[in-house]
Amino acid sequence: MDIRYRSAFALAKDIKAQTLSSLAVLEYFLSRVEQFNPTLNAVVALDIENAKARATAADNAAANGEDWGPLHGVPVTIKDALCTAGLVTVGGIPECKDHIPEGNATAVQHYLDAGAIVFGKTNVPFMSSDLQSYNDIYGTTNNPWNTERTCGGSSGGAAAAVAAGLTPLEIGSDIGGSIRTPSHFNGVFGHKSSFGIVSQQGHLPPGESTLSESDLSVIGPIGTCVDDLEQALEILCGESGSLSPGWKLALPEASFDDIASLRVAVWADDSFCPVDADIARSITEAGESLQRAGAHVDFNARPDLDPDANHHNYTLLLMSAMGAGMPQAVFDAATQASAAADPSDVSDATLSLRGIAMSHRDWLKQNERRLQTQAAWEQFFQDFDVVLCPSAFVPAFPHDHTPDMQARQLTVNGETRRYTDLLRWSGLTLNTYLPATAVPVGATADGMPVGAQVVSRYMGDRTTLAVARLLEQYHRSFKAPNGY
Repeated sequence: MDIRYRSAFALAKDIKAQTLSSLAVLEYFLSRVEQFNPTLNAVVALDIENAKARATAADNAAANGEDWGPLHGVPVTIKDALCTAGLVTVGGIPECKDHIPEGNATAVQHYLDAGAIVFGKTNVPFMSSDLQSYNDIYGTTNNPWNTERTCGGSSGGAAAAVAAGLTPLEIGSDIGGSIRTPSHFNGVFGHKSSFGIVSQQGHLPPGESTLSESDLSVIGPIGTCVDDLEQALEILCGESGSLSPGWKLALPEASFDDIASLRVAVWADDSFCPVDADIARSITEAGESLQRAGAHVDFNARPDLDPDANHHNYTLLLMSAMGAGMPQAVFDAATQASAAADPSDVSDATLSLRGIAMSHRDWLKQNERRLQTQAAWEQFFQDFDVVLCPSAFVPAFPHDHTPDMQARQLTVNGETRRYTDLLRWSGLTLNTYLPATAVPVGATADGMPVGAQVVSRYMGDRTTLAVARLLEQYHRSFKAPNGY
């Protein structure tokens, strides 16, 4: 039986039925890591001995008729921002080079409780705070479609490993496009969950001992098919800590009954963040595929909100959340610089400083603006089930590790743009906690993957996943990079 790119949950069924052995599946993925990882550097730590022991136990359990759960005996890798008990978790942070957590992140534990086997960790940027995956401990992760280009970040190692067939399933985290952008760059599926439905506990930073959960940040699965995303999300959902005894989630069913009743808005390009022509074309073609299949598709509808104002609001809230973990010296410098800045300056660099230095009083004002924007989205979703829009305005680009992120530039349609514009399309939907499923929708003229995000109202995860499944059926399914 061909294991390559087989659904993780289908593998589990075969292992439980004893048509495949967990140990054989593990050895298969370890052989893939040995063959392909030297040129990719996606998997940065392995736990072979313990993984083999657990795989043997999974096979013995299956032989005795025991069912560990929907991921029984399936070997997986985990993004190296999520703590794994007994397996080094660095988070791209030099000071954490030898950090071995005592416990698992809640999301990781959910995978383990469902029967999975963690056999390795995948690379991230420093503190998961870049849209490229490289750090001083493990180096740079390359894109399997073109190793001269980035795999994205911060779940870049995870998405590259899935795309290259080094693992059947992953977990990503997303506070600035960190699931959706790598999924787009590597041609895989990913789901940015509605804020708050999957616990962040055990994410590094801030670390396994921190009890509070960050604003904006979410956890979600990455895989090669929508079926895996749907089932993985069911496993991942749940609270931890003091809320868990009374916590219950009842996500609404998809907001449409069949494709004939589906209402789609396509937002393929916009002057607030002009999009690479191949990306805009691919997203438009995805909408046309849904239209031909019977959906009602509007290529001009837009929510009643100001995307630029949303970006300013998002940048302030994002940097406020990230600034909480920064050293006092950084806070002091940001406070001084933002106070000296021209009040009319709304550049990303200045907004970032203001966000780091923002008072709680000002945060509350920005949060109210966020809620007003969320209300505008809610009104929009009275008329549409989903909006289909870019995950990022460019495809995967050549590695650029210029230390000052604000000094980096990207070229799109012959125009030079700021690197930080990468946050514009992801922040458009993330800022208001909306769910978004990343789907492959096409390719550029030079063969790089193109993805899009399918977005719906807050808690509309099942709607975005249902539309992603339709796109997988009627437009484009996962395609492996050449040679893998």
